[in-house]
Amino acid sequence: MDHRVRSGEIAEDQVTALMESYTAQLPSSFFLGAAFASVIASLALKAQGKDHMALFVGQWVAPFLIIGTYNKMVKQHGSDARVAEPSGHGQGI
Repeated sequence: MDHRVRSGEIAEDQVTALMESYTAQLPSSFFLGAAFASVIASLALKAQGKDHMALFVGQWVAPFLIIGTYNKMVKQHGSDARVAEPSGHGQGI
């Protein structure tokens, strides 16, 4: 039995679509910059001897990069493959 989900089979909910509409407005460089700023902040906290806070802030790097990758994919591939384009758009008319 094949359990794979194919493009367009399952639609995203409106909460996801709303979040994607806001985050898609941010450039991908925002998330890369946030990750870089987390590294710098973590190093600064470590230099001040605040080891626990440095680890906490340093762990933000991966989520920022993952969210940035997700944001880029939404921009390139759209929010939901199931949503049809309005008639006449993208069909060479």
